[in-house]
Amino acid sequence: MFTILRSKCRLLRIPLMAGFLLIAASLVLAPAAEARNARKAHAAQSTASRQILNVRSAVLMDARTGKILYSQNPDVRIPPASLTKIMSMMVTFDAIRSGKVKLSDQIRVSRHAARQGGSRMGLRAGERVSLNRLLMGMAVSSGNDASMAVAERVGGSGRAFVKMMNNKARQIGMSSSTFKTPNGLPAAGQYTTARDMARLGYVYLKNNPSALQYHRVRVLKHRGAVTTNKNPLLGACPGADGLKTGWVTASGYNIISTVRRGNTRLIAVILGADSAGLRSHEVRRLVEAGFKSRTNGITVASALTKYSYPNKATASSVKKHKIRRNKATAQASRRTGRS
Repeated sequence: MFTILRSKCRLLRIPLMAGFLLIAASLVLAPAAEARNARKAHAAQSTASRQILNVRSAVLMDARTGKILYSQNPDVRIPPASLTKIMSMMVTFDAIRSGKVKLSDQIRVSRHAARQGGSRMGLRAGERVSLNRLLMGMAVSSGNDASMAVAERVGGSGRAFVKMMNNKARQIGMSSSTFKTPNGLPAAGQYTTARDMARLGYVYLKNNPSALQYHRVRVLKHRGAVTTNKNPLLGACPGADGLKTGWVTASGYNIISTVRRGNTRLIAVILGADSAGLRSHEVRRLVEAGFKSRTNGITVASALTKYSYPNKATASSVKKHKIRRNKATAQASRRTGRS
């Protein structure tokens, strides 16, 4: 009987010992496997986050399909500045379609609207201006005064209009944006991302293709005041016909641009360039790389590294440029917003 028990014990020891050996092996091999996986993840992350464009954030999108063709830090939160006016114009076009307002409506400019700082159309308190003219002032002059006048007419008040803007943002899938003003002037808690701005541009153009008649205009005169469109691609980049620039100290220089060549229309978003010249240079690089990628059958990232767009006006700013975050956001948010 004892012999039988000893035999059974020996038989039990074999699987137990095998189990112990497997556990020991896993303890030895697991850290090595984890290290390999960590290295692979780090390499992939490094490749994905590699700075090709000298800006904080960027997205290139196919305007027909909404497909993102290239992105660089697309979800970094940055103040939208005057890019906000694209959302304001979209909400206004919705109100026009619903019959709430008409382009021919004469809007009385309030004192509050006329006193808006930063870039202005040149409105005076008490004057009456057509909604059509105010939309032109928003698109060309980047008029903070025009934006507030439109907001007060369409929404009843600036605050109510901003609520409409945020509702629209949620409706079209802008999940990482919050608006606080109808014109993009600095306000605590106002932010967006390049991904959301590309989405905004896509829906805006899809629903309002005729809006480009405002954005392609380069000069606007109002009561003797002459303002020019700050979009650097208009007249310089073949096929460029919109959309909007923006700047506040906390964000740097932003732009949503759109370019059409043949049957292809691209939407390019640049957020956080350190200068107007750099913004112009990098958005042109991104657009040209987008078209190069289609004709040459390569990725946009590859086209960006292979294609050189010389620009004497911005050569020095590109050479000296260093990516940096603004460390004085609270103080900068009090600065006047311009395009």
